[in-house]
Amino acid sequence: MRFLHTADLHIGKRVSEFSMLEDQSYILRRILEIADREKVDAVLIAGDVYDKQIPPAEAVRLFDWFLTRLNGRNLPVFVISGNHDSVERLSFGAQIMEESGVYLTQSYEGDSMPVRLEDSFGPVNIWMLPFLKPAAVRRFFPDREILTYQDALEAVIGRMELNREERNVLIAHQFVTGAVAAGSEDLAEVSVGGVEHVSASVFEPFDYVALGHIHRAQSAGAERIRYSGTPLKYSFAEIGHRKSVTIAELKEKGTLEVRLEPLTPLREMREIRGRYEELVLRENYQGTALEDYLHVVLTDEDDIPDVIGRLRSIYPNIMKIDYDNARTRASQELIREETTVEQSPMELLARFFFRQNQQEMSLEQTEYARTLMEKVQKEEGVE
Repeated sequence: MRFLHTADLHIGKRVSEFSMLEDQSYILRRILEIADREKVDAVLIAGDVYDKQIPPAEAVRLFDWFLTRLNGRNLPVFVISGNHDSVERLSFGAQIMEESGVYLTQSYEGDSMPVRLEDSFGPVNIWMLPFLKPAAVRRFFPDREILTYQDALEAVIGRMELNREERNVLIAHQFVTGAVAAGSEDLAEVSVGGVEHVSASVFEPFDYVALGHIHRAQSAGAERIRYSGTPLKYSFAEIGHRKSVTIAELKEKGTLEVRLEPLTPLREMREIRGRYEELVLRENYQGTALEDYLHVVLTDEDDIPDVIGRLRSIYPNIMKIDYDNARTRASQELIREETTVEQSPMELLARFFFRQNQQEMSLEQTEYARTLMEKVQKEEGVE
């Protein structure tokens, strides 16, 4: 059975105030082409369908268009919610849609049941888990101590009635220890003290694990446990990355073939640097299409008046402009010196507050922030 695995579509996302909807529509069409060319048997979408829990109407319309096209190909589609999604909104109409072969994960309610598919090698059980936090799981396991994400996943997977003689596929949206972030993730959500991390060992019963949450395509502890990564670049930290969808083919029990099908975007993300006079002369940057999304690094020692307006008359999709000169390097060196001393979360917050407001936090604000931090740490099991 051949699967197309993708995740982290983040439909409706804006990058530096640029809407990515046109780019997302383009890349979803390329994914449909790959599904046709590869003759896949099902599509797995591992969470973060939308960029916000309340997505804009045009984002919902685009995903509706995509699901409709997949359904028109008689392809079973499995969609779980990620941490950016509202599981309740994403699962609206789930029972009706199942009749058409579109399976939408619902809130975890203590039990998990697979969807059963068949091929010439026998049954394949598809298990779906939405993004899970310990607090969402505890009430279903009153006799277990569930403090961490690892505890939560162990409890949930341990309760699944898995037939290990058959092939089992899991779709999940979690942070696996050792996974390498791409740079466009919200790292505040995936790495607070390592508390969100789960060991790859928790996925041991499955023949393939289709993961979402991390934006770089990679295996996570084993080739059968994989992040597909985002289909588009959402940060200039990803300039050197190659985006793709994952094709995973399960044959007889114990046999898995995995390969990546590359995706070419409508517009590339690039960085160009040089003096203003050099950037104005287009012949110096022939490898850069006019429509590309750009991070421009100016090496002029003096600031150029209205530089972004001037350069956008040539490069309309400039997302970001920085200076790299003696002044900015000295400033960066000062920041590095300030951050070499390890600081507590409260100290970091106080410094951030002062830089934003040019005044110290009041005693009341300090106590409120400390109480809130302690509450969050207690809930997430951070000592």
